[in-house]
Amino acid sequence: MTSTVSLTFPNAGSSSEGSSEAGAAIASRYLSFKSGSGLSSALIVRNIEDVGATPFSSAGRRGATVGFTAARENAAFIAPLLATECSFEKWDVKEAQQLAAAEAADATSNAQVSLSDQIYAAAFGAQSAMGRSYYTAGASRAAIVAFYERNYILNGAVLAATGIADHEAFLRMVEEEFPSSAPGAAASEGGAAYMGGEARVAAPSTGYAHVALAFEGPTSAPLMNVMKHCLNNGSAMPFAAPGIIGVYGGSEPSGASSTVDALSNAVGSAPSADIVAQAKAAAKTEALTALDSGSQSLADAMTASVLDSCGFSAKALAESYDAITADEVAKAHAAMLKSKVSLAAVGDITDVPYQATIASRFG
Repeated sequence: MTSTVSLTFPNAGSSSEGSSEAGAAIASRYLSFKSGSGLSSALIVRNIEDVGATPFSSAGRRGATVGFTAARENAAFIAPLLATECSFEKWDVKEAQQLAAAEAADATSNAQVSLSDQIYAAAFGAQSAMGRSYYTAGASRAAIVAFYERNYILNGAVLAATGIADHEAFLRMVEEEFPSSAPGAAASEGGAAYMGGEARVAAPSTGYAHVALAFEGPTSAPLMNVMKHCLNNGSAMPFAAPGIIGVYGGSEPSGASSTVDALSNAVGSAPSADIVAQAKAAAKTEALTALDSGSQSLADAMTASVLDSCGFSAKALAESYDAITADEVAKAHAAMLKSKVSLAAVGDITDVPYQATIASRFG
């Protein structure tokens, strides 16, 4: 049986970057398992490899996570490595900058990533912390160090562990081996006020139009997931992320206007009681299935639940979906449409209507 131990830093995403720190979040991700706390990068990696563990790290606009999956009997032994205090050796920072640049370069050639970036820019403003792209290269060493030291802190972090045989012993290990948290509250997340607007990237040579519409979504994660499933139909693909919910699609350039019509219809119609019931069942199944999709998926679900509701249990998770009513979904849908629609368009977008025209459909 395997165990996953992860440490999530809620404020280590790009939305927490300062005005001079663009690109620091993506670079900081690559400082995971690097030299620090009296240990070299080579020794840290050797300790992980010696027990057959698989390390991982991730980051985005909201938060960053570092962790590993290992045989359950070895999890507690290497868990303290997650809290290694980075020493920012020159070679480690340089490598992080290079890896960040490579990831950012790959992202720019991906239409889906570009569309995601543009819908955030439209929803929150291109110059806002949430609207700027996470995939930004070129952060200086000083910016990376400042960002990392401010946001990769244990105070406010979420430690999740699955497959632990002796829970009490694991807690004692954490208390004894993890550095003490600094006093005071963790840094607050960057501003994320929803605005609603438009962002377009013209690339006629692609010969395809990618379009997304988004609105401000509810704060409850279960309600957001149910609403996402309410928007699921053959002509529109739904998406939901903290703060926004919407649909996207694509077509040949000449069909862009029809695609926008289909997306508008998908979000504009209030879901019936039958659709809400189906959406609740699908969203609940999706959430519970994630708990049985491997130890890392379970750790991710635990962390998301703690960040959303300050606790976790499979029973409480199921009940949170059961408690959602059709009336609650109807009110959330109405509130969604009252927020200003955001439009993102990428590719050959000459025939994509502008946001003002689309907004009139929801006025």
